[in-house]
Amino acid sequence: MSSVDIDSVAGQMLAAYRTGKTLPPLTSTYTGLTVDQAYAIQQRQAISRMSAGAGIVGFKIGLTSAAMQQQFGVDQPDYGHLFTDMIYAADSPIPTRAFLQPRAEPEIALVLARALPGPGLSVADILNASAYALPAIEIIDSRITDWRIGLEDTIADNASSGGLVLGGAPTAIAGRDLSLLGCVFRRNGRIQHTGAGAEVMGSPLHAATWLANTLTARGVELAAGHIILTGSLTAAVPVQPGDSITATLDQLGTITALFD
Repeated sequence: MSSVDIDSVAGQMLAAYRTGKTLPPLTSTYTGLTVDQAYAIQQRQAISRMSAGAGIVGFKIGLTSAAMQQQFGVDQPDYGHLFTDMIYAADSPIPTRAFLQPRAEPEIALVLARALPGPGLSVADILNASAYALPAIEIIDSRITDWRIGLEDTIADNASSGGLVLGGAPTAIAGRDLSLLGCVFRRNGRIQHTGAGAEVMGSPLHAATWLANTLTARGVELAAGHIILTGSLTAAVPVQPGDSITATLDQLGTITALFD
């Protein structure tokens, strides 16, 4: 197994947006890169971003649906940090130049009213702690050339996160079966994909439970006010300047992201 200098790799990842240059797959450069090493690389970057002034507003769950796992050739979910500088306003132009290889995907976001200390959290705990749900569009991005990612690559790349756009009308989730919630995903008015909450590990609540327990096992606690992006309901679509991306989610409403 190749030795991995966690700080060096984290520095290279952080530099990618400054230089505009992607990196070859870490899993090719560092044979035998482990999941724990990849999360350590992610965490080093999170510390650097916070030192530079960014705050953590929550976490995202990636690769939760069969469609996304097939699209990227992986077989399990991962997570990444959400930072204050990743949030974009709905219906306001998003600078495509801020990303390297952007794609968009529709998601259900949960916002927590209470902290979720573990271990052994259940779906009931997620329900009780959630204040409301919002429709969301996540902008995923990769600092790995041509999206040639394995699981460890995307973990080290903060779960291929780029940005997020949140809907403005909160919806209580008590009494709602999020697994049955339908989604229509459009680019420039044309339907690209359809999906449902069941695509996300059976239910977005199952995904959020996985996240909470996984974070707890790594010594991290979800806090009151944190956003949880529960995973894409469909495959992702590439975006370019001039695109209008719209997600319509049953019971939660419609959200649009505009790119320039």
